[in-house]
Amino acid sequence: MTSELLVAGSVALDTRDGPFGKVRETLGGSAVYFSLAASLIMPVKVVAPVGLDGAKRVAQAFSGRTIDVDLLQILDARTYRWRAHQEHGRNIDLGSSDNIYDSWEPTLPANFEGWAFVGSMRPDRQAQLMGMLGAAKLLAADSMLSYVQARPPEARDVLRRSGWFFCNEEEFSALGGTDPEEFRRQWWLQGLVVKAGPMGLAAYTEYGVVRVPALTNRPILDTTGAGDAFAGGMLARWLSTGGLPAGL
Repeated sequence: MTSELLVAGSVALDTRDGPFGKVRETLGGSAVYFSLAASLIMPVKVVAPVGLDGAKRVAQAFSGRTIDVDLLQILDARTYRWRAHQEHGRNIDLGSSDNIYDSWEPTLPANFEGWAFVGSMRPDRQAQLMGMLGAAKLLAADSMLSYVQARPPEARDVLRRSGWFFCNEEEFSALGGTDPEEFRRQWWLQGLVVKAGPMGLAAYTEYGVVRVPALTNRPILDTTGAGDAFAGGMLARWLSTGGLPAGL
């Protein structure tokens, strides 16, 4: 029987500008991007908070997909907001409003033992969820540069609890990383995925390194959410084929 897949993360209303133009309060967030990608391959459960002002958009985005929203909490609070400017495929964080995490108490399936991905969100809540998901067969997490810089102790607590960890090169450096394989061993990670934009990515594991090139023959309009979508596709595909090391 295939194990269950769960994502805990953010639902956001993003305001961004860049070469693609400008978007205002468009739906985003780590839980959204991960779920949309993973649901193309297998069912996924979502654990996240969303305000009354964003609930309808989430329902529309998830409609018709194998996404279980029973643990998506609709709160009487403003949905998480994030602002950014994009240059050369990278987002420059211009600030966020994350007060919704103050009134959110995450709820998880009883005795969850499947695969779980805890996407970027306010680090105190991310660390809390990592602790709550300690029984997961595979526990992965992602990072966000602004939160790593603002709350390094909580960010390192998330890293300490991870089996798999996803980050880009800037986040890797902000966490003190220099050599990926040494970093993986230092933090007792089963796997470390370092994303390098147009240079592709590398997954460092105890069995060796898997390198995946970027698709450079496609037009790039907006890279927001690419890392979360990649994690969703990777973990869903790997899990759906048995989750064995050789299947990575």
